[in-house]
Amino acid sequence: MLALAMRSIRQRPGRFTATLLSAFLGATIIMTFNSMHDTAGANGVDATSAETLSTAAGVVGGYGTLLVFFAIASTLTVNVRQRTAEIDLLRSSGATPTQIKRMIVGESVAVALLAALLAIAPAMLGGHALLSLFQDSGQVADSVDYSFGPVALMSGISITLLASAGAAFLAVRRATRRRQPAGKGRKFFTYAALALGGLAACSTFAFSATDPALMAPPAYGAILLAIGFALLSPKLLLAVLDRLPFSGPSGYLAVRNMRQRAAQLSGVLMPLILFTGMATATLYMQAVENDAIDASGVPKSIDAKNLETLNLTVVGIIVVFSCIMLINSLYAATTYRSREFGQQRLAGATPGQVLGMVGVESLVVTATGVFFGTAAGLAGIIPFTVVRTDSLLPDQGLGTWLAIVATATAATFVTSLATARCTLRTPAVGAVTLVA
Repeated sequence: MLALAMRSIRQRPGRFTATLLSAFLGATIIMTFNSMHDTAGANGVDATSAETLSTAAGVVGGYGTLLVFFAIASTLTVNVRQRTAEIDLLRSSGATPTQIKRMIVGESVAVALLAALLAIAPAMLGGHALLSLFQDSGQVADSVDYSFGPVALMSGISITLLASAGAAFLAVRRATRRRQPAGKGRKFFTYAALALGGLAACSTFAFSATDPALMAPPAYGAILLAIGFALLSPKLLLAVLDRLPFSGPSGYLAVRNMRQRAAQLSGVLMPLILFTGMATATLYMQAVENDAIDASGVPKSIDAKNLETLNLTVVGIIVVFSCIMLINSLYAATTYRSREFGQQRLAGATPGQVLGMVGVESLVVTATGVFFGTAAGLAGIIPFTVVRTDSLLPDQGLGTWLAIVATATAATFVTSLATARCTLRTPAVGAVTLVA
C-alpha cells in the first residue's frame, strides 16, 4: 500500500497541493520560533535575552503546533472525503480498512516530509528577521547571534510529520466509518473545551488589575471556547438553518443543500470561528492593556513588550493559517461540486441562480462563523476589561472587529464565488458525466 501511495502522489500531484502548502507554512512557523530556543541556548547569551527568546518560542510554538494540526486536518478531511469513490473501489477490490489507512497516511507523511524539508531555508530567514525584531525593540541584546540548531530542525520535522499522520488517520477513519454515528470522543472534547473555556474566562475575576498574568485566563478561555464552537459547528449550522427566512430559487437551493452538507461545511466554519474568536480577543485585550499602561504614565517593561510582540505575532499566525484553511476548504469543496452544479442546471437552474445559491451559502456560513467567533472573543474581552479598567467593554470601538469581519468575509466570498464561476464554465452535460 505504501508503493500505491507513492504512485498516487506522482499521478495526481495537484490533489496534494493544499496539504503541501499547509504543512510547508506550518513547518516554517514552528522552525522559525523554535530556533529561538537554539539561539537562547548559545554561549554568551544573557539571562534577560534568553528568557525573552525562550518565552517567544514556547508560547508561539504551542499555538503554532495547534494551528498546524487544524490546518492539515482541515485540508486532509476535504481531500479524503472527495476520494470516497476511490476508497469504496479499493474496499470492493479486497483492500482492508487498515491497508487503506496505511496508504493515505503514507501519502500524507511523504507530502509532509517534503514540505518540512522545503521549509528549512525560509525558517532560517524568518528566524533572522524575528531576532532582529526583538533586538530593535530592545528586548534582546544586540550582541546575540542567530542560531538554527537541532531544536528547530527536529521539532519542525517531527511535529509536521506527526500532525500529518494523525490528521490523515482521523480523516480516513471517518471516511471508512462514515455510516456510523459520531463517536463519543468528539463530544467529550467539544464540551470539555466549552466548560474549561468558560471556567478560564470566569477565573479572570480572581486576579487584580496589575497582575502580570491577568491576560492569560481570558485569552485561553476565548481560545478554548472558539475551539469548542468550531468542533460543534455542524450542529450550530443546522440550528441557524432552521431559522432562516430565505425564499426564491437561490435561497431554497442554498438552504436545502446546506442542510444536506452541514458536516462538510463544518470544515469551512472551523477556521472562521477560530480566526474571528482568537483575533478579536487578542487584539482588543492588547489594545486595552496598551491604553491602561499609557494612562498610568509608566514606561513599558520588557515583559509588557514581550507580551505585546507575542500577541501580535500570534494574531498574524492565526490570520495566515485561518485564511489558508478557509481558502483550501472552500476551493476544494466548491470544485468538487461540479457534478452537482451540472445536475442543477439540467434541472432548470440558471448559472446566475447557481451563483446566487453559492453566495447565500457563503453569507450564512460567514454570518454563523462571525457570530460564534465573536461570542467566544467577547467571553474573554469582557472579564479582562472589567478587571483591568472597571468598564464593561473596551473603548476602542468597532474598527478592529469590522476589519476582522471584512477579512473573513472577503476570503469566503471571493474564494467560493470565483471557484464556482470557473466551475460553471464546464457545460452542464459534461459536468454531469464527470466522475464524482
